[in-house]
Amino acid sequence: MALLRNLLFTLIFYPGTVVAVLLGYPAALIGRRAVIGVVIGWARWHRWCARWLLGVRSRIEGEVPQGPVLIAAKHQSNFETVELLLYVREPAVVLKRELADIPGWGWVARRYGVIPVDRDGGASALRRMLKAGQAAVAEGRPLAIFPEGTRIAPGQRPPLQSGFAGLYRAFGIPVVPIALDSGRLWPRGSVIKKSGVVTVRFGEPIPPGLPRKEVEARVHAAINALETGG
Repeated sequence: MALLRNLLFTLIFYPGTVVAVLLGYPAALIGRRAVIGVVIGWARWHRWCARWLLGVRSRIEGEVPQGPVLIAAKHQSNFETVELLLYVREPAVVLKRELADIPGWGWVARRYGVIPVDRDGGASALRRMLKAGQAAVAEGRPLAIFPEGTRIAPGQRPPLQSGFAGLYRAFGIPVVPIALDSGRLWPRGSVIKKSGVVTVRFGEPIPPGLPRKEVEARVHAAINALETGG
């Protein structure tokens, strides 16, 4: 049954994704609001396919933040990469510049308002990143980042990437940590996703202006607060 569920997900979700990308091109010519509509529609399509084809859904605990905050989320699978677009309102996602440079898709993503990070780009790349982030904050949008930098297997607790503290300091907005346990059902590198409930826990906001070591310690503890399998 699990194999059949995963096969159906592949056959139904990914063709829908192709349609969303194709719709994104004319939407990008119209404007950002149109692109956001396509992206949110695609995220809802993913949620529907995950729920009804794979039997995977989310349970949210804690208070979902509103307005410009820095969302710092645990990253265990591709599931939250898409679901994060629905957990909070229209987040501007921080991602590697290489993803934003993918021909076609990258142009649509930039029109949506992602924040590309180029670790080797020097001062000019940093200025572009800050400009994109400040534009999102001015629009009242939250910023979203996976501070561990990549997907982590359940139970692993690596240190946060150095770029997180720089964003925290640059934008001067509260941090809201997200703990989750998606890796139990949607493991990295596995083609088989298990049915069940992913628990997503929003932590208490962490105020801006804290020293680097303190904010990193608090965020690290908070995103790892949900025990694997809990």
